[in-house]
Amino acid sequence: MRILIVSATALEIAPLVTRLEPSPLVVRQPVLSELVLRQAQDERVEGAHRERESLTLSSSKGERVAAYSHRGHDIDVLVTGVGMVATAAWTARTLADSSYGLALNLGVCGSFDAAFAPGSVVHVVSDRMTELGAEDGESFLTIRELGLLEDDAVPFSQGRLVNARPPANAALHTLPSVHGVTVNTVHGNDRSIADIAHRFALQIESMEGAGFMYACLIHEIPFAQVRAVSNMVERRNRAAWKMTEAIAGLERAALDILECL
Repeated sequence: MRILIVSATALEIAPLVTRLEPSPLVVRQPVLSELVLRQAQDERVEGAHRERESLTLSSSKGERVAAYSHRGHDIDVLVTGVGMVATAAWTARTLADSSYGLALNLGVCGSFDAAFAPGSVVHVVSDRMTELGAEDGESFLTIRELGLLEDDAVPFSQGRLVNARPPANAALHTLPSVHGVTVNTVHGNDRSIADIAHRFALQIESMEGAGFMYACLIHEIPFAQVRAVSNMVERRNRAAWKMTEAIAGLERAALDILECL
């Protein structure tokens, strides 16, 4: 099977990539350089809590895909850059260029739900873009309330992006299923956190998930969004982040999923 692994940054998947075999058949610009991998591994060993944006991809030629293999599967790794726009655009472009049997989005997230503490790994089965809309004084009108998006306009289902048919994978099915929100600005204000918790039933937030799901849904490809919780959604408190533990858990979950293919 040919698999596409999508991540916003090199840091989030660096430990996983060290477990894959570089493909000898495809010569491409090295998306995940040895320097980036060493930096990520050093950070993991030292337990440092740096922001994931510190190891984002930079490429003058626009090449963001690196080829690997694992247990007989061909695996392309795409590092999109941070944000839902970059993720949607690069994922859609890559899916249009090549044929894949499965796409996996791997990354970290924040948790609204105490049941999913830092270090937890989850399967995001639905996602939303809640910032898309208009302010009306103290109120917020969603794009659906504005009449600009029908509830079931492709690829939405009742205004959400839903993975109704996730891959039949034993390891994936052991992960708890959660509902997510994708944002341009992560929540760190008590009022905005309370507001979104009141408006929607959510467990996690990311900056890319909905963009990935949108691209996969319009390309009608089997996919899964798998995330590890690095922090609770609260006032910004980097001292409480568990980035090292989250990335380690993400690596284990991703390898388990690949082993079950």
